[in-house]
Amino acid sequence: MKTLFDLFPLLLFFLAYKAYDLYVATAVAIGASFLQVGLYWMKHRRVENMHLITLVLILVFGGATLFLQDEVFIKWKPTVLNWLFGLAFLGSHFIGKRLLVQRIMGGAVSLAHPVWWRLNVAWTLFFFALGGINLLVVYNFDTDAWVNFKLFGIIGLTLMFIIAQTLYITRYLKPDETWDED
Repeated sequence: MKTLFDLFPLLLFFLAYKAYDLYVATAVAIGASFLQVGLYWMKHRRVENMHLITLVLILVFGGATLFLQDEVFIKWKPTVLNWLFGLAFLGSHFIGKRLLVQRIMGGAVSLAHPVWWRLNVAWTLFFFALGGINLLVVYNFDTDAWVNFKLFGIIGLTLMFIIAQTLYITRYLKPDETWDED
């Protein structure tokens, strides 16, 4: 359910694009992002950083798209978002006591520092690459292809990366020594 809530603005963007055009879809995404942040705040009395960053970026890039009637601004938003995530993962190598990937996943899994380090580097490179791939699609394909890539390509690549990461992590997990067979 959380994943669907997180993807809510993207799904509405996609549906609005298919029904109307990129400008209507951009306006819908802006509204959906406001709604997402508002609903989350009403339920939890706080806002998730990812939702807030996405809202600011959709306001800036979506607003520029609507104001200037130029599609390129909204098409750059996924690149900027992914590069910001990449910078956050990279920055965690220098700021704080734990790497960002360890802060995110550390409650679920216990790994040695070198494994956390490699995972953090992998996420850093993944986000930078994903931003670059988005630009390749923006400048080499039409808007229809970009919208499809934005929904299916980015999500698909992310899922494949998560699966690869999971397979990598399983090599370093130790069996629970306190588990008793009955």
